[in-house]
Amino acid sequence: MMTPPVDIDRISPTRRPAGPAGGYHTWRDLTFLHWRFPPELIAPLLPPGLSLDTFDGDAWVGLVPFFMANVRPRWFCAVPGLSHFCETNVRTYVHYRGRNPGVWFLSLEASNSIAVLAARLGWHLPYFRSVMDLSIEGRLHKYECRRLWPGPRDVGCRVTARFGPLLGAGDPDRDRPAGQAIPGTLEHFLVERYLLYTQGRRRELFCGQVHHSPYPVHQIELLQCEDTLLGSHGLSVSRPPDHLAGSPGVDVEIFPLKPVPRA
Repeated sequence: MMTPPVDIDRISPTRRPAGPAGGYHTWRDLTFLHWRFPPELIAPLLPPGLSLDTFDGDAWVGLVPFFMANVRPRWFCAVPGLSHFCETNVRTYVHYRGRNPGVWFLSLEASNSIAVLAARLGWHLPYFRSVMDLSIEGRLHKYECRRLWPGPRDVGCRVTARFGPLLGAGDPDRDRPAGQAIPGTLEHFLVERYLLYTQGRRRELFCGQVHHSPYPVHQIELLQCEDTLLGSHGLSVSRPPDHLAGSPGVDVEIFPLKPVPRA
């Protein structure tokens, strides 16, 4: 069985930080598609100060389409037309000096222009405005994405997945409820991520934290995957994903960015 590094604390980031949240989201209808890559291919895509977080010696890159709902700051309500939109991100996994495992986003697509501008300016995240669509028919989820601005234009993806049973459903020996990823497994390594890193205009590192209940993780069957988003980062793949998962979603608390202390 594949195992991640044992010297990184992966439980502490799942705990809610002290103080009030800065905002709230609902993440719905997520499909997680992941490919393994040689670490030496992914490491140059990271900023100085961050290290690749690997599992069984491999780097992992995810394509994650989903729907954002009820996006709002703590002090205001959700607004129709602004607080609900599709998103797709391309991400890999990192840590800071052997601790605080988190996500490094290579790119994020959103179907809301204001959200794109706010995230680029306020969170220093590489968001792009895209034409996107999510349709759901029973257990069948269809995602489409095509980038508009900024360039490169017309990269995107089409993903069709059929949601199946909860992870571990029917296993009487499982020590967690069906659907919850078990620490130490690949599912937990890929899905249960609560920290994100970003880089400011002066190349300084920031870290943000989210909090939510554990994802209810479903097995999925992938029916279609056409992607050029990974290819825009020089990571074209001609094989099916190495790992698949889906989730109906979670309600999320968002906490402000904090500078990462320098040595």
